[in-house]
Amino acid sequence: MGPVKGLKRKRKAEGEKVGENGFATSPLSQPLPLDWWDDFSKRITGPLLQSRLSLTFESIFKISRKTFNYICSLVKEDMMAKPANFCYSNGKPLSLNDRVAIALRRLSSGESLSIVGDSFRVNQSTVAQITWKFVESMEVRGLHHLQWPSTEADMEETKSSFQKIRGLPNCCGAIDTTHISMCLSTMSTSNSVWIDHEKKHSMILQAIVDPEMRFRDIITGWPGSLSESCVLQNSGFFKLSQEGKRLNGKKTELSEGTYLREYIVGDAGFPLLPWLLTPYQGKGLSDFQSEFNKRHSATRMVARRALARLKEMWRIIQGVMWRPDTNKLPRIILVCCLLHNIVIDLEDGVEDEMSFSYKHDLGYRQQTCEFVDKTAFVQREKLSRYMAGRLPL
Repeated sequence: MGPVKGLKRKRKAEGEKVGENGFATSPLSQPLPLDWWDDFSKRITGPLLQSRLSLTFESIFKISRKTFNYICSLVKEDMMAKPANFCYSNGKPLSLNDRVAIALRRLSSGESLSIVGDSFRVNQSTVAQITWKFVESMEVRGLHHLQWPSTEADMEETKSSFQKIRGLPNCCGAIDTTHISMCLSTMSTSNSVWIDHEKKHSMILQAIVDPEMRFRDIITGWPGSLSESCVLQNSGFFKLSQEGKRLNGKKTELSEGTYLREYIVGDAGFPLLPWLLTPYQGKGLSDFQSEFNKRHSATRMVARRALARLKEMWRIIQGVMWRPDTNKLPRIILVCCLLHNIVIDLEDGVEDEMSFSYKHDLGYRQQTCEFVDKTAFVQREKLSRYMAGRLPL
């Protein structure tokens, strides 16, 4: 995973074990009480009450009870640590499930602190403190859900899945960026760095995604004034790839004596590099170049879908955030990415019933990077000819 500006890593708690599903679980975790939701839902007030007849756990939190239980097991030790003593407005202490539910609702709905607080009968400061405590815990306890494939077998499976999309061989990922919009004070000159090329205040999230829409590497925290190319060049992934420490696995043979290295795909806003293939630009493209662009576009669509789903599932980063702490926001974005991956890793079926779009950056025009690496240009040409059956055998 790439760096997340503002993230302070914490040492994993001793005694953490690995469950049957291969994910870390807390020895203190307990099954979700069967009557917890029945009791919790009775306390819900405000706009959510209007749909009482259709009020279900899944409709409120967008995840299954199984996934909720797993998340609780991850953060229990941190969320219940003293001296935190969170209570409802009537003085009744909040349980672990109550606290995680409040944090998840804040992140998934994007509703204000006051609306979430009113809905669950707690004050705004309690919602804010619980949510931040949850973020601090998840960025450590859930970090193992966001990793680059660690074994050759995992990478081969990724390549195979990408090739099934539109035939691109040896592809290891799709990269894209999205803007997290913010409403910042125009009185402070220091905020001008956050103004992007669409004249909005924003923070950038760059993500590399696998065929299942799982985030494999991210970098966030950089201001929207930077280009996609600039953010990439400031990432740990760029450094590792340039040094040959990433995307350095098995090559595939296109024809006798012609081999294709591992690579990822990105749009025209990224530079054309030996390990990052971008589409052909301009007019007057040949048939095989146009065909390559179609296959390339279909393959990188998985990144667009992942970012769109991320924002629609975790709506705290979907709309325009009102004067957020720009030091804390990258950590919130990271946790939303971790939750996104957990839903995929646990094969949570709830989101399959939801409709998602392909649009995650409405109002933003396509950026263009003119940089072309000569080696990469030749590699892309050979690949496009191979895909069209025009590479000599």
